[in-house]
Amino acid sequence: MDRNFRSPLTRYLDRSPDLVFSLYAVAAAFTAYFCMYAFRKPFLATSYEDTELTIRLLGKSLDPKTIFAISQIIGYTTSKYLGMKFCSEAHRDRLWLYLILLIMMAWMTLLLFAVLPPYLKILAIFCNGLPLGMVWGVVVRYLEGRHTSELLLAGLSCSYILASGEVKSVGALLINAGVHEFWMPFATGAIFLLPFFLAVFLLSRLPPPTEDDIRLRSERNTMGRSERWKFLKTFLPGMILLCLAYFFLTAYRDFRDIYQNELFVEMGITDSSAFSRTERPIAFGVMASLVVLYFIRNNRLGLIGAYVIMLAGLTLMGGSTLLFQAGQIEGETWMILCGLGAYLAYVPYGSVLFDRTIAYTHFAGTAVFAIYLTDAIGYTGSVGIQLFKDLFQAESSRLDFMLGFTNFMAILGFVLLLLSLLYFLRVKPASASPEASPDPGSSA
Repeated sequence: MDRNFRSPLTRYLDRSPDLVFSLYAVAAAFTAYFCMYAFRKPFLATSYEDTELTIRLLGKSLDPKTIFAISQIIGYTTSKYLGMKFCSEAHRDRLWLYLILLIMMAWMTLLLFAVLPPYLKILAIFCNGLPLGMVWGVVVRYLEGRHTSELLLAGLSCSYILASGEVKSVGALLINAGVHEFWMPFATGAIFLLPFFLAVFLLSRLPPPTEDDIRLRSERNTMGRSERWKFLKTFLPGMILLCLAYFFLTAYRDFRDIYQNELFVEMGITDSSAFSRTERPIAFGVMASLVVLYFIRNNRLGLIGAYVIMLAGLTLMGGSTLLFQAGQIEGETWMILCGLGAYLAYVPYGSVLFDRTIAYTHFAGTAVFAIYLTDAIGYTGSVGIQLFKDLFQAESSRLDFMLGFTNFMAILGFVLLLLSLLYFLRVKPASASPEASPDPGSSA
């Protein structure tokens, strides 16, 4: 971006102290992505029990809510595969336009979800996921590669932890006010449309990374096909381990999120405020943990710190589940603790993990490609696990399935993440040369 033709607000932010810049950037990014969830998650606030919709696989009937949820996730997963190219190649000066177009496309699909007959609603909610899966990568492009990226990405990550519960609460309120369950998602999106536009405008005023940012965190370039293949070849063993862990971790996080209402009911929790009550402490717990990484200047130690947070999250998932099964904690407390553990392991994938990996290894590229690669694998796992539950574990309640899945994820995830950490600490990309700028704080 040409510094001579930037807006007064952009020039002010470029000269502002870190605190002012960070608060502005976090507020804009948080609001934009929070509002995006109003176009993605409200339809999960109801069960669609009276919907005449039957699909059978392997002789088993799928629940209507499962059908809609899987259809959207397939669209969202497809978007992640497309986003590996789109988001890593998108030019910065057009990011604001892409955000507006993506959200407007998603909103129109919710209108179709409201008016089309039941079987075509499946197609509408699939199309809803297609644009929404790219929004994260576009927003992250504004924030990555800065010396304050941990603060910015931590704030951004809180948006979807909070938003999932909050927008479902809004959806539940609209249904209680008489809005039909199929019109409720469209109406919820309408409420958040103007705040989204404002947030995108504020994001578009952010200046690019400074020379100090580039020196501390390496330059972030768009990645063409050859650069993406080079990244994979350079880090293939570590990426396989991370993708396998994320395959199950995303499935776990989505299962908890999609069937949160049903899990609450099985545990005797019936008030609609439970969505918000359980997610708010999780958001602040995750943000506080990630902010700590900001104070670690050494990129090697920062990468280790990200893994420590993820491993601690998996330990919390397993430990809290054992306590709940032993009757030592209540269901709502367990939902908070296992959710906190899951998000501590999940959130760094989409934020600080790959930002620190790029900074530590000096690989010339953008963290968005790695984020979207793991996302694509992860949401594939989400579809698979939900089908597995309905087809092969139909006799188990969702709560019983969740408990077993938590213990499985805690053990497998811990092993895979530990192995990937050991790999990345030993291997550097072939492109790293003696002339490359040293890791900041390497003498620390």
